[in-house]
Amino acid sequence: MVLETRFTKLTHIRYPIIQAGMAGGATTVELVTAVSNAGGLGTLGAGYLTPDKLRAEIRSIKQRTERPFGVNLFVPQDPAVSEPKIRAMTQRLDEIRSDLGIARGPSVDKYAESFEEQMEVVLEEGVPVFSFTFGIAPHSVILRLHNQGTVVMGTATTVREAMALEQAGVDAIVVQGSEAGGHRGTFLSNASQSLIGTMALVPQVADRVSLPVIASGGIMDGRGLTASLALGASAVQMGTAFLACAESGVHLRYKERLLESEEDATEITCAYSGKAARGIRTEFMERMKKYDVEQIPDYPIQNAMTQDIRRAAAKQNNAEYMSLWAGQGLRLTTSDSAQDIVQRTVEQAIAAVQSLSLN
Repeated sequence: MVLETRFTKLTHIRYPIIQAGMAGGATTVELVTAVSNAGGLGTLGAGYLTPDKLRAEIRSIKQRTERPFGVNLFVPQDPAVSEPKIRAMTQRLDEIRSDLGIARGPSVDKYAESFEEQMEVVLEEGVPVFSFTFGIAPHSVILRLHNQGTVVMGTATTVREAMALEQAGVDAIVVQGSEAGGHRGTFLSNASQSLIGTMALVPQVADRVSLPVIASGGIMDGRGLTASLALGASAVQMGTAFLACAESGVHLRYKERLLESEEDATEITCAYSGKAARGIRTEFMERMKKYDVEQIPDYPIQNAMTQDIRRAAAKQNNAEYMSLWAGQGLRLTTSDSAQDIVQRTVEQAIAAVQSLSLN
């Protein structure tokens, strides 16, 4: 088969296409199963799910497909908790809360779900593929996953991070270029110093590691898949490409913004969560620009502190205060079904490979 690669053989999928594990509600059971049933690898973005919700969604996916699928989690962060910084940010966010007509100074019960409890669910449910980002999962976790036959993937934004992941024992590496939407997976350096484009980063990583490399960032169709394979990748991971499809769980206004935005509509911000992430420019981002990064609490503290604002904005159909994560391939976004996106990407890639071989 023309698109058979080391990664498709490793994971037993038909096509070298991964639907990114986008946390926060985008990766519904319907989206994950549609991609897997179409021959790709659907991924449940589970970073914000409670253990019980995670277990329920994994079981629902298993009921809808016999094909491999993945689960993505966030490696735990160790934020610096500064009470003065938190109080100051609460006051700043209260100005926005007042504008939205919601309660000021809400209490935050917890900043993040328990990674350990989430991992126990992943292990107990025997997930075929597990991926992580924001760091390196503990060696004991990787070992337990391997012992039950789970394929393990980590995320790198530099060659040095990719080499560290290989040393840690992962089976494949997602190489996240600066074009990618959502949170940056950087963990060995400052995110602003790790903004290497996908085309530049993939071949450099491929030359330095022996594992299958997955290209991620700005890839929206078969042309991106073909180019990534030519650069040394074994598969691609696509996120923004699936956000506006019917199976995606994001808000309707979010989908509309994706479909109407252009390639220069995104920027990287820490305003929503305290961690660098690429999204469509919003009024919230503009209002928060008057505060230095040092004034924003670390992730996941800031993420928890802005949650009520984002939820209220969604209820009010106000996209200007939602987090509209998206990559730079915006003009190529479609509202086609997930199955059609996978199939079209494959057909375009095969046609491109055949065209190149004839030249």
